[in-house]
Amino acid sequence: MSKEIIHDLLGYDGIKIIQRPDMFNFSLDSTLLADFVIPLTKTKKILDLGTGNAPIPLFLSMKTKAKIIGIELQEDVFDLAVRTIKLNNLEDQITILNKDIKGIHKSFENSYFDLITCNPPFFKYKESSHTNKHDYKTIARHEVFITLEEIIIEAKRLLTTKGSFVMVHRTERLIEIINLLTKHKFAVKRIRLVYPKKGTDSNMVLIDATNNGLPGLKILEPLYVHEGNKYTDEVMKIFNFGKE
Repeated sequence: MSKEIIHDLLGYDGIKIIQRPDMFNFSLDSTLLADFVIPLTKTKKILDLGTGNAPIPLFLSMKTKAKIIGIELQEDVFDLAVRTIKLNNLEDQITILNKDIKGIHKSFENSYFDLITCNPPFFKYKESSHTNKHDYKTIARHEVFITLEEIIIEAKRLLTTKGSFVMVHRTERLIEIINLLTKHKFAVKRIRLVYPKKGTDSNMVLIDATNNGLPGLKILEPLYVHEGNKYTDEVMKIFNFGKE
């Protein structure tokens, strides 16, 4: 087994996360997604699909008192997540389940959650792809076991009416994402494009959609990750390394 490392969750000194270098460490995508989420006062139950080693539940625990459930298919990754939650004494708020996202609606009542988050596999999987179908990173990055539409269908069944589905994805798939969300009667409410730096094309998008919501889309100001060879002040603030 690869050696495990315990890190602070970026600049949040009181929060620890257990990582393993052979699985990839939690990503910028998850961090920006958790920052983009706006839990409401009425948000009581949150579901994180494909939780990995649980960075999104950890970040959200600092923004809300809602109960959070993370779903993780890969057993070794699930084990890291469970021990991370225990390390932070968050078992009363966060529960991690070792289950497949596909069919996860059968484990709960319909319309059980107020908010669902997901940092899904970004890339379509082809048998001809130069990837290892059983590799941790391949499963996390490619649609080996579940497609984007299947994730949206599960979220649809599990969300309350007017509940929020918040995700991060690749900008190149934005039209497909909006089409699928619209097909399943989600109203896309907020979009924020993420750029590696000024003068480049957007490579990532943050999306907040409401189940059976009314039309009314806001395109938020761009988020730039780097300025020169450093993170921007906004990203540093998200990491909790920024100036007060």
